[in-house]
Amino acid sequence: MAGAGTAALLAATPATQGLRIALVEPRPATPPAADAPLDLRVSALSRASQQLLERTGAWTAVAARAAPYQRMEVWEERQDPAGPDALVFDAAELGEPDLGHIGENLTIQAALTERAEALGVVLLRADLATLEATRDAVRLGLGDGREFRAGLVVGADGAESAVRRQAGIDTRGRDYGQRALVAHLASERPHGDTARQRFLDTGPLALLPLADGRCSLVWSTLPELAQELTQCPEDEFSVRVTAASGGVLGRLVPTTARASFPLRLMHARRYAAERVALVGDAAHTVHPLAGQGINLALLDAAALVDVLGEALAAGDDPGELAVLRRYERWRKAEALPAIALLDGIQRLYLGGNPLQSRLRRGALGLAQSSGTFKRALMRRALGVAGEVPASVRRAPS
Repeated sequence: MAGAGTAALLAATPATQGLRIALVEPRPATPPAADAPLDLRVSALSRASQQLLERTGAWTAVAARAAPYQRMEVWEERQDPAGPDALVFDAAELGEPDLGHIGENLTIQAALTERAEALGVVLLRADLATLEATRDAVRLGLGDGREFRAGLVVGADGAESAVRRQAGIDTRGRDYGQRALVAHLASERPHGDTARQRFLDTGPLALLPLADGRCSLVWSTLPELAQELTQCPEDEFSVRVTAASGGVLGRLVPTTARASFPLRLMHARRYAAERVALVGDAAHTVHPLAGQGINLALLDAAALVDVLGEALAAGDDPGELAVLRRYERWRKAEALPAIALLDGIQRLYLGGNPLQSRLRRGALGLAQSSGTFKRALMRRALGVAGEVPASVRRAPS
């Protein structure tokens, strides 16, 4: 998504519209049919991400298969979700129509790719084979034998980024020792346009509202438990996921296949090198417990577009390392605290230690009772706090 998002934003932004842009994508996403079932992989889109998608013209297609949510409820395994110590975010507290949307990853990717092409971006359906950067240009070789030169390569090719590897950029991180189990569920009681997250000793369980009335399950848990839950009979899974959710929506029944994927924290030591910039998962991967991966990626793309536009306006070469380092400083200053916070939360909420449990309950209760801090958290979740790109630098509507 970050690659198509960067290309579409560059093409849609007046300051960078004069650039010749190519999107290297071996398997571009295609829009699902209107009546196609929702894909398993979904993301929580912030207000900032919505504004960026609107800017590219992709939002209409995304919104058609997305669900707004007005509330978010977060509670610990030993808490009552309706109790005073549970954390509740409500859009009405900020005078907002919603806190965000739960959007389908496939639709977001397809809509951005479609808009990028419509805005004049050249789509190259091939793998990247080689990358050789110098001070003046980058020589690229594609898997189909084509070669070309570029003034800048944006690596937006995911956690296993070939661009990052060939640019010689190291990473650091750790395995979370968890897998995220995903499925769509029918619930006995309506989801009420509310996103819910329950922290269990083995990891967080999230129920995200979908546009068709179902919920998307994202259950981060131990690998052996994830395997059990993926392979057990549907009736058994229904009983176990209902119990794990605390019965907050009554009986939960799977309506799709179940799948799981490993979770890992990764952060690139540099976001920029000679003629190369990294965005999205190529620069950082985070735990899905707060659904911030796609929002960080789109803000990376928007910040890079801002920096490149400023360089062009000043008559500078947008691919020079000095220019790209401005992007790196900006996004590291925003991304590193978010990554550290999510990593800290993941560590705190994994394990049944009684002291940890008391700390967890106390943290949620403190956040709920502190109006100023709670509103700051909500604004951060909306993506409108901190140093944000020009395309989202306005008060939320």
